[in-house]
Amino acid sequence: MQRIYEPENLMEGELLQGMLASEGVEAHLVGRDLLGGAGELPVFGLLGLAVDNDQAQYARELIAAYNAALPMPGDEPDSFPDVLVC
Repeated sequence: MQRIYEPENLMEGELLQGMLASEGVEAHLVGRDLLGGAGELPVFGLLGLAVDNDQAQYARELIAAYNAALPMPGDEPDSFPDVLVC
């Protein structure tokens, strides 16, 4: 098992975990239960996505592609330019 990515928050971690699952990669969100102790634990490095060793490279590529994605032209409403509404 390798830790391949540190999400900024729980929402991003769960989103990426779901995206990886949709691609057949089983990911574990390490540290989700530690977030309740944020006042007593370090703020950074608590969350991490971990996958099996044989899927680590593929999972990194999927996350890199996700992070590099841009909204398609015309998908944004006129009232919120440059904001992707999902």
